[in-house]
Amino acid sequence: TLANFAQGLLILAYRPFDVGDVIDAAGVSGIVDSMNMLSTTIRTFDNKLMIVPNGKIGGDTITNATASATRRVDLMFGVGYDDDIDAAQALLERIVGDHPLVLKDPEPVIKLNELADSSINFVVRPWAKTGDYWTVYWDVTAAVKREFDKAGISIPYPQRDVHLHQAPSPGNA
Repeated sequence: TLANFAQGLLILAYRPFDVGDVIDAAGVSGIVDSMNMLSTTIRTFDNKLMIVPNGKIGGDTITNATASATRRVDLMFGVGYDDDIDAAQALLERIVGDHPLVLKDPEPVIKLNELADSSINFVVRPWAKTGDYWTVYWDVTAAVKREFDKAGISIPYPQRDVHLHQAPSPGNA
């Protein structure tokens, strides 16, 4: 209890988060509902109320997703090795550029990033106001699927090649 009280004082003094902020602390993610000297109450995204001792929060990393006015949306899209990467790049740039909630500054990053086992992967990193983060994430993801389908660009499934070797039968060895 003394550790919880001491961490509570530090949390109230340094204010790494406030009521209403979206945080991840002590293994709990959600919206800060209330704070007192001993504990912090966090409402998870599936609406569970979690009461977390301040000693656990103060002794762990605190991620505050709402501390900044803007956030980078990190997305990755894979295309097939037989697909036109220039066409895919152009489509991704158009989708991101046309979205009304994507910020122009900082400029979005859209780059071919990886030659993976089953796909060629593009990173797509637009910026949005913090409150628009999930709208941009979901809208861009849905638009990419629709536009890739229209353009005949595949989003490949993970693939493995299996080679079977027939062992000689015991009588033929």
